[in-house]
Amino acid sequence: MDPPRSAAMFNQAKSLRLHAGNLVSRSRLKKKCPSSPTEELQDCIQATLSDWVSLQRQPTEEVPDTLDCSIPETTDVITPEEREELKVSACQTLRVSQIDSVIISPPGPPEGDSQTLAHLQPAWEELQALVQNQKIAAIGTSDLDKDLLEQLYDWAQVKPSSNQVNLASCCVMPPDLTAFAKERDIQLLTHNDPKELMSAATFQEAVKNGTGGQSSADWRLEWVLRYSIIVKSRGIIKAKGYLLGARRASL
Repeated sequence: MDPPRSAAMFNQAKSLRLHAGNLVSRSRLKKKCPSSPTEELQDCIQATLSDWVSLQRQPTEEVPDTLDCSIPETTDVITPEEREELKVSACQTLRVSQIDSVIISPPGPPEGDSQTLAHLQPAWEELQALVQNQKIAAIGTSDLDKDLLEQLYDWAQVKPSSNQVNLASCCVMPPDLTAFAKERDIQLLTHNDPKELMSAATFQEAVKNGTGGQSSADWRLEWVLRYSIIVKSRGIIKAKGYLLGARRASL
């Protein structure tokens, strides 16, 4: 991409949507094994932006407010014949009508405050609507203790089907959480993601490196979605990837 035009597109855009494609098949991301989910996401952002920039060769008169940074050839679309054998956690990008499960990890409360039901309700209401419209089959939570999980369960119209527990916070599942989950038929899962998947500084560094040195100081990561496609009968990961949204704080 011509550097001045690349800079104009990036500097005038107000938001960014990025799809990293299938990490299982992306050769550029298979050269090394990331040491953490944060490093994996950082590699994805840099590689995807770099590939996207290299493809923008045709002049354009109008700069879009939102840059859609995706690499079509890295996105594996699921055929109807394959669908019954797969467990999917992404939808529109893979052209399927329903996601099997979605687990949310909403932003934490302001420093010094505790997580409350009020922090969870806006996101949960959106997910409930998607379940009711048959876009999602099941929805779950991440890192809720017994009291907060019980509050959510009692309030929600669509009950949580699972709750992930961070292995870094406990080696053994809390007995009260285990008892409540068993009583309400909630599946307890584990994960090892850090509390903050990516800091603002790390995201800005990834954007700067991926765009060939463009200024990224005013860009802020808004949300990250990690998806996977698993062959049900064999537990084989057919595909996995990230989608994310970011916005320029100054605009």
